[in-house]
Amino acid sequence: MTTPEGPSTGQEIWFLTGSQGLYGDDTLQQVAQQSRQIAERLDAAPQIPLRIVWKPVLTDAESIRRLCLEATASDTCVGVLVWMHTFSPAKMWIAGLSALDRPVLHLHTQYNLSLPWSSIDMDFMNLNQAAHGDREFAHIESRVGVNRKIVAGHSTDPRVVRRVAAWTRAAAGRHASRTLRLARFGDNMRDVAVTEGDKVEAQLRFGFSVNTYGVNDLVAVVDAVEDKAAAELAEEYVESYDVVPALRPGGIRHDSLLYAARQEIGLRTFLTEGGFTAFTTNFEDLGGLRQLPGLAVQRLMADGYGFGGEGDWKTAALLRTMKVMGAGQAGGTSFMEDYTYHLGPGTPRILGAHMLEVCPSIAADRPSCEIHPLSIGGREDPVRLVFNAAEGPAVVVGLCDLGDRFRLTANAVDVIAPSQPLPQLPVARAVWTPRPSLAESAESWLLAGAPHHTVLSSAVDAETLGDFAAMTGVELLTIDEHTTTDQFAKEIRWNAAYHRLAQAL
Repeated sequence: MTTPEGPSTGQEIWFLTGSQGLYGDDTLQQVAQQSRQIAERLDAAPQIPLRIVWKPVLTDAESIRRLCLEATASDTCVGVLVWMHTFSPAKMWIAGLSALDRPVLHLHTQYNLSLPWSSIDMDFMNLNQAAHGDREFAHIESRVGVNRKIVAGHSTDPRVVRRVAAWTRAAAGRHASRTLRLARFGDNMRDVAVTEGDKVEAQLRFGFSVNTYGVNDLVAVVDAVEDKAAAELAEEYVESYDVVPALRPGGIRHDSLLYAARQEIGLRTFLTEGGFTAFTTNFEDLGGLRQLPGLAVQRLMADGYGFGGEGDWKTAALLRTMKVMGAGQAGGTSFMEDYTYHLGPGTPRILGAHMLEVCPSIAADRPSCEIHPLSIGGREDPVRLVFNAAEGPAVVVGLCDLGDRFRLTANAVDVIAPSQPLPQLPVARAVWTPRPSLAESAESWLLAGAPHHTVLSSAVDAETLGDFAAMTGVELLTIDEHTTTDQFAKEIRWNAAYHRLAQAL
């Protein structure tokens, strides 16, 4: 089946090395050889999901400008990693950096790990000048206003590799966001505030386009699905999940499973033909659909599509972006909603779920495929996957539109098993303890005005999320084990002052 492209489909990070002609050809040859080795070492690191592509050493303003323009125009280059091997007079970089529209990672490193104390001479000093060459470069980055990540250390250091890897995943997410097309089937849920937002500003800030399609446009594609194709997909469901007897061939509700298969094939066809990698539905606007899509949405999310319920296009786009950032990592990423609390006895915790649409990428075990009534929407009982989320550390992230800016809010959490079985809860669910505690987490989340629809991910870490926020120029508020409500309130006020002043400038 067709799935959206992930971050490994030919995307590259270009490795740029700065120097100058002052030192002669022999030195420049050593610079090229050594910088290529560092690029190849990073490229070979299994933690880094994108190719690291070495580019010839840059020694003059015109070659720098041309390469920065080339990177900006490239469909494969999603970021540049820059290092000054020797001293590179930074005025040469002004035109290039001013024209560059790609995320920048400034790698502050050097070729040698240790100093050759007994043999060090001025030739060695002239060749290995990153200690002050990178300071010259960083000055012009600050003067030009380049938003960059700085990573200092040797390329063999696991910390360096980890931080470079996090940044490359964020760069892949930024690229996915800037090329994302999102289809809304119907509008958002009536009278709901947080699912509203400025789609034009979102496209200016993140790059993704959001457009609405009539639900019956989708219905026509669903109804055109051939019986044989639906039957074959239903057989796949039986093989992949613990399908309840009523939905199996010969069962009294098997026709509902066949219709769920039609919905998946129809949705997948519509999204593929339109080049969409994210979508929304709304139980209040189902047109001729017999069921609110449940199983189909869950499986599409598992394949990397973004989704938001009730027309929530911001969460759908965020989910797709985080799917790309977390691709290849252990864990999963899902649409989520804080549903209800356990306040005691014991440690307070949150039960997260949604009506139907939780991604099986976070499942602890083989999901059960079930059919149950849905008290809203006025349609047939929908088919869905039911499971508990796998245990482990994760992050809950929400994106909201504050009117003058977008805000990302993230809460570090620990997903745990339910304290008891949940035999009467007919939806997929996750139970977690938020850091630092439920009380301080909830107080901080509410102070931030963060949304009730979120993305739960055990595949995307806080550093990658922070890198993505920096690349897109979006405010990020983080709630973790170090958070206090009072300090968090101060941070919100500081951020408000900063963003309003920055807009005025």
